Amino acid sequence: MKNSKALWMLTVALGISSSAFAESDQTVRFADVIELSGAGATVGTNWRNAVELAVNEINAKGGILGRKIELAHYDTQTNPGVSRAQVQKALDTKPYVIVGPIFSGSVKVNMMLAQQAEVPQFTGAEATDITQAGNPYIFRTSLSQAASMPKLAAYMKDELKATKVAVLYVNNDFGKGGRDAILKEFKARGIEVAADISTESGQADFAADVVKVKRANPDAVFVYTNEEESARFLREARKQGLTIPLIGETTLLNQKVIDLAGEAANGVRGHVGLSADAPIDGIRTFRAAFERRFNYTPDHNAIKAYHAVYVVKHVTEKMGKFDSKELAKRLKGMTIKPSDEPGVLMETTWDDKGDVDRESFLAEVVNGKQQIVRTLPRVNK
Repeated sequence: MKNSKALWMLTVALGISSSAFAESDQTVRFADVIELSGAGATVGTNWRNAVELAVNEINAKGGILGRKIELAHYDTQTNPGVSRAQVQKALDTKPYVIVGPIFSGSVKVNMMLAQQAEVPQFTGAEATDITQAGNPYIFRTSLSQAASMPKLAAYMKDELKATKVAVLYVNNDFGKGGRDAILKEFKARGIEVAADISTESGQADFAADVVKVKRANPDAVFVYTNEEESARFLREARKQGLTIPLIGETTLLNQKVIDLAGEAANGVRGHVGLSADAPIDGIRTFRAAFERRFNYTPDHNAIKAYHAVYVVKHVTEKMGKFDSKELAKRLKGMTIKPSDEPGVLMETTWDDKGDVDRESFLAEVVNGKQQIVRTLPRVNK
């Protein structure tokens, strides 16, 4: 009886195991580890929505190599420690890839886990040092600060004729990385830093910071903070009558910033790596699909996320198999064009560190809308 019972229990266990294995053969797991609450909720929600849009599109067409994508979201709460725990939780499910997070501080503390598990991680973070750590499994979905800041500094020097610039940045990994990168470019071009102003993530009052800018009497201000803080700074700058050019990166010209800042955003200029307003057919198509489903205009984080899912699809189909380690190897040095994979909306190349190279844009906010002024070439033409 004991032997029969043991045999029955073993059979049941094997049956469950076989069933689970058979079910997994029909799907492929994607883990989305992203900021869904906390200070990064705005950008994280855009990312999550775009991931879901891409996954639904791919699944509606039969999936990847006949397998449907099984997607799970994990909220980092915009907290590096929580993000690390969530990556570990995701890895326990044996995902094929991880997409996210966006905040650089979170990526720095969790990417080692994905590396140890040999799972490719596609991040929206832009801090330069993320891809300098020798991690073969980390890949960007946007330009790094090292790629974008030279374009921005050149614009300020050559077109604005700025010789003296105030720098206002958020005191986190993202902000400090951007500050360091732009200061290096200013120095190379002989631009004086009139004021170097540190602000805090989640900061509500920028009155004192605007006063510091005005006292420094610069030709322009370089603003490098997260979206909601950028909007608060712009409103305060307008309130205090600051009229010099306010220049920034994608986070300053984000549609969410424009919506929150209102008229105070008009006239803001800067460099954007990705934009839903870009004059590119694929981005127009993506924007229309996103707006139909979610009833608002996507930001650059949404475009980054959408790209990431379709990059995984394209490389996997070229391999003809599901192999996380091989995917990471294949993507290094690869260029993907929209003609190869329409879901990759702009021609993009990944180097041996996981950094991307592609065209980007100069933009200006006019009448509450971001307008693309010019398309800028790739770093490596």
